[in-house]
Amino acid sequence: MTEPTTHPVTHGDWLDLARTLPPACIDLFYTDPPFNTGQPQTGRAGAYPDAWPTTADWIAWLRERIIATLPALKPTASILLHIDWRTSHHARLLLDDLLGPDRFVNHLIWSYGLGGSSPRRFARKHDDILFYCLEPDRYYFKPPKVPATSRRMRGQLKKATDVLDIPTLNNMAAERTGYPTQKPLALLELLINACCPPGGTVLDPCCGSGTTLVAARRLARTPIGADINPDAVAISRARLDAAPPTP
Repeated sequence: MTEPTTHPVTHGDWLDLARTLPPACIDLFYTDPPFNTGQPQTGRAGAYPDAWPTTADWIAWLRERIIATLPALKPTASILLHIDWRTSHHARLLLDDLLGPDRFVNHLIWSYGLGGSSPRRFARKHDDILFYCLEPDRYYFKPPKVPATSRRMRGQLKKATDVLDIPTLNNMAAERTGYPTQKPLALLELLINACCPPGGTVLDPCCGSGTTLVAARRLARTPIGADINPDAVAISRARLDAAPPTP
């Protein structure tokens, strides 16, 4: 590791962190890696490179890190890989190859609404989250509930579908850190509540601004994270230190 530490957030590469994790210690493995957009992602609080020569190079990078992480997962663990339209089809084939097609659970759509549009195509307003398990009969899942929209069920809750309609963070959001591609706490809290048992351990080895780790701490799960960017690590540590667990 580039910086040995007892803090839940480590400064270092995902691959280095994965190689230090004890066997069968992780209940939920969520990662929101660089999407291979072809250009740097920048914000007022930091930036990171996001380009590989080819999609095959990006997949090779991802493959090596997922393989290194798998021994740390419990048999009951789940994997959530957060990507977008550029690589979701390639990544699903990768996970089918590494885990087996029968380990596929859901292709989740995070529908966020904000962003630009184009006169030449339908507006791209969602990310993809691939949900896989290790053992189909054993993985933890608690169906999340969302407000019903039908007149018949007005005021009630219903089980969420595979389309998660959660707004992205606007420029005035109180939780915004200024780090690029920050995800909303509401999204990560829904995913962690659904896919990690109470008291379990959540791993995010590309933690960015630390939203996954903060959500885990707030939900009384144990967070473990890393990022190769020192700005991301500083933001994540500060947010995590200020986030007491939910009673």
